Amino acid sequence: MNVMVIGSAGAISPEERALRELYVEHGPALYTYVLRMLGGDTHRTEDIIQETLLRCWNKQNLVDDESMAVRPWMFRVARNLVIDAHRTKMARPLEISGAAWLTELGAEADDIERMLSSIVLHDALNSLTPAHREALQATFFADSTTQQAAEDLGVPQGTVKSRVYYALRSLRAALEERGAHW
Repeated sequence: MNVMVIGSAGAISPEERALRELYVEHGPALYTYVLRMLGGDTHRTEDIIQETLLRCWNKQNLVDDESMAVRPWMFRVARNLVIDAHRTKMARPLEISGAAWLTELGAEADDIERMLSSIVLHDALNSLTPAHREALQATFFADSTTQQAAEDLGVPQGTVKSRVYYALRSLRAALEERGAHW
């Protein structure tokens, strides 16, 4: 089977050779530029580079001439593609990853990790003062408002808010001491 890749070294047409030369000359700098804009996402960077080269191919803009320099044009096309992709992503609802089910399956199967996390959390909660622990139990664990918790605890609502705030700060510090990271 004889397969010819566009832009390969054995390309027959001058356009294919010109596209390969264009990629060899400008590809590394364009890749670095797009990779930086995408925060290190190599897969999306490669997609943007391919789309940029495809647009260059379709426009037949493969060599520098007096009227237009190819490199700035390619960088502008790549930048616009990144911006368009970002805008599209922001305009659409959050997509569920194709591997989400695998993550959920792994989370369900890891009972030991859940048990260890529960022990660490229980230990961290026990390190809080009784007033802080009561405030957390009356609000977060009971799924109550601060007003309801204040009535249950017999203290003003502002006191409950204050205790919850400082309890969460203390709980975070206690969890970090035990190696748990938020």
